[in-house]
Amino acid sequence: MMKSGSSDVCEIILDNPPVNALGLPVRRYIIAAIEAAEADPAIRCIIIRGGGGLFTAGADIAEFRTDQMQILWLPDLVDRIEACSKPVIAAIWGNCLGGGMEMVLACHFRIADTSARFALPEVKIGILPGAGGTQRLPRLVDPAVALELMISGRTIDALRAHEIGLVDRIVDGDLVAEAFKIASADRLPPIRRTGSIPPPVNLPEAVAETRASLRKGGLSASPERIVECVAAIEADFAPGRAVEKRLFAELMDSQAARGLQHAFFGERKVARIPGIGADIRPRSIKTVGIVGGGLMGTGIAIALLNAGLDVIVVETRGDARDKARDTVGRTILRDVEKRRVSQSEADARLAALTLAPSLEALADVDLVIEAVFEDLAVKKEIFTTLDSIVRFDAILASNTSTLDLDAIAAFTSDPSRVVGLHFFSPANIMRLLEVVRGGRTAPDVLATAMVFARRIGKVGVVSGVCDGFIGNRMFEEYLRQAYFLLEEGALPQQIDQAMEAWGVAMGPLRVLDLAGQDIGWAIRKRRAVEQPDRPYSGIVDRICEMGRFGQKVGKGIYDYADGRTAVPDPEIERLFAGYSAEIGLERRSISDAEIVEHCLLALINEGARIVGEGIAYRPVDVDMIYLNGYGFARERGGPMFQADEQGLATVLEKIRILAAGRNGWAWEPAALLVEFAAQGKRLADLNI
Repeated sequence: MMKSGSSDVCEIILDNPPVNALGLPVRRYIIAAIEAAEADPAIRCIIIRGGGGLFTAGADIAEFRTDQMQILWLPDLVDRIEACSKPVIAAIWGNCLGGGMEMVLACHFRIADTSARFALPEVKIGILPGAGGTQRLPRLVDPAVALELMISGRTIDALRAHEIGLVDRIVDGDLVAEAFKIASADRLPPIRRTGSIPPPVNLPEAVAETRASLRKGGLSASPERIVECVAAIEADFAPGRAVEKRLFAELMDSQAARGLQHAFFGERKVARIPGIGADIRPRSIKTVGIVGGGLMGTGIAIALLNAGLDVIVVETRGDARDKARDTVGRTILRDVEKRRVSQSEADARLAALTLAPSLEALADVDLVIEAVFEDLAVKKEIFTTLDSIVRFDAILASNTSTLDLDAIAAFTSDPSRVVGLHFFSPANIMRLLEVVRGGRTAPDVLATAMVFARRIGKVGVVSGVCDGFIGNRMFEEYLRQAYFLLEEGALPQQIDQAMEAWGVAMGPLRVLDLAGQDIGWAIRKRRAVEQPDRPYSGIVDRICEMGRFGQKVGKGIYDYADGRTAVPDPEIERLFAGYSAEIGLERRSISDAEIVEHCLLALINEGARIVGEGIAYRPVDVDMIYLNGYGFARERGGPMFQADEQGLATVLEKIRILAAGRNGWAWEPAALLVEFAAQGKRLADLNI
C-alpha cells in the first residue's frame, strides 16, 4: 500500500479491491504511513492515491454497527491527515466517494484525472457525511453548492469539481507523474487546512434557502440533519464537528437508515443465486429479439438499446411497427435534449433497432423475449413457432406476469432454455426484472438471465413458478384487503393517501386505475375458478361492469376529467355504500393506521408463505422486488424487513387477531412466521 517513488516523497496507495473501501486495516495502515512519513526527516511530501483505476468508494459499510467501526473512527483518520505537518497531496482518478471524498477534503492539495468522479452519497443510505464532510465542504466551495451535493448525493465529474473549487488542478495525462512533479518541486504546495478556513459570509443565507426548499415530512431525516450540521459551522472547527458526530449517531439508529442500508446490501445479495457456482458460465448475449411491439415490447426495446444491444422487434401489424419506431425515436431524442446522451450515441442506438413483420427475422438472435397479451393459447403459438426458427442455443424468455412458465416451456422441444423475464412498465424506467426459473430451466440460462439484468441496468431477482410469481402474488393479497376495507367503510382516497403517507409511491387503488381495471377483472375471474377458496370482494367488479376501466377511459375508481388527475367520484362513493348495505355490512369509521396495518400484514404474511414454499430463495429477495418494482419506500426496507422491525411474535399476534374476525380465512398465518416466532428468530436469518 505504501511505497516511495522518490527518496523525499512518501506515496500511499489505497489498494483494497474491489472498491478500495476504507475498512479498519486500511485506516490503520494510512495512519501508520502518515506518522512514519512525518517522523522521517528525509520525507518532504506525501501523496495519497488509489490503485486499480479508482481512488476509493469510501467507508466499508459492512463495518456499520460493529466494533471495527469504533476501533479507529474514519473521522480520526481524516483529522490526522489534515493535521499532518508535511504537505499531503491527493491524486484522484476514478470514483472518489463518501468517506474517500471526506479524506480528500482534508488533504492540503488536490489534483484529479479527467476520469475522477466525486460524491457524498451518504444521504442515500440514511445518514450524513460523518467524517467532517458537512464542516469542510461548505468552507471549501460555495455553501449552497455544498448543501445541494450532500442532500442530493449526486455525482459530479472532475471538470465540475475544479469549477466549484473542490479540486486545485485537472491533469489530462499521467496523474502519478504530475503528483510526483508537484511533490518533488523546490517549492511545495502550502499546507492549507480546510477545517481552518473561516465560515463563508453567505452561509446563513444558503442554510435558510436550503431549509425552505426541503420536502416536508420525508421518511428519512438525513437532509434536515445535513442542514443542521452546516448551520452549526463556526470559526472554531470543534463545535460543528460535535454536532455532526451527534446527528450522525442519531441517524445511524433510525429505521430509515436501517431500511436504506438493507436495500443497499439487498441488491447485492439477490444477485447471488444459491447453488450456482462460479463454474457455471453465462452465455453471450449480443442480439435480442422481442416479440410484440406494444407498450411493453417497446419499453423493453428502449432499455436494451440503451445498454448497447442490437434489437429486433417483431410486430405483425404495420401501424404498430410504425408506432413502435416512433416511440423509440422520440424517447431517445428526449434523452439527447436532456443531455443524457450525445447525438452520436443516439444515432448508434437507433441504428441498432430493426423492426420486422415475422418471427423468421429472429433466426440468429441470442435471446428472444416474448411480450404479447397474457393468453396461454397465444403464447403456445409463439413459442411453438420460435422453437423451430431460432438457433438451438438461443434462450427463449417470456414476459408473462402471471401465467405458468412451465406450461409455456412445455410448448418447446427443449424446456431447459426457457426462462421468465418479467419486466415492469415502463420497462425502460422501472429497475426490477423478475427472473423466473422454470422447473427445467438450465443453470447457465438462469445465470445468463441475471447477468443480462445487470447489463441492462436492472435489479434481477429470481422467482420460482407460481401464479403471479413473487410480486403480483403478494400484490393480490394486498388488494384483497384494500377491497375488504372498501366494503367496511373506507373510501378509495383514504386508502391510497394512508398508504402513500406511510411509504408507497402510489396507493393500491390508483395503481389499478393506472394499470387498467379490466386487467385486474380478468385475473379475478380466472382465479375465481382456479382458487374458489380465496374469493375477492365483488365491490370493484361493479365498477368494471359499468365500463369504468381506469385512467385510459377517463373513469375507474376515480374520475379523470383531465385524463390524468385522480379525483374522488361521489357516484362511486354511493355505489360502495349501496354494496355494503347489500351484503349486510354497516359501514364504520376506519383509521389510517388500521388501513396500513391490514395492507402491510397481508404483504408480510404472503411474502413469508412464498419464502417458506421456496418460490423466493430468501426474504431479502421479496424486499428487493417490492422496493424496485412496486414503489415500496427504500426507507421502509421492504415487507420482510418490516416484519423483523416489528418483531415476528408481534406480527403473528396481529395476524391471529385478524384471523379470528371477518374474512378470517384470508389470514391463515404463514408456517414460516409461526416457526420463526416460536424460535425467536428473524426472517433476516434466512438471507443466505
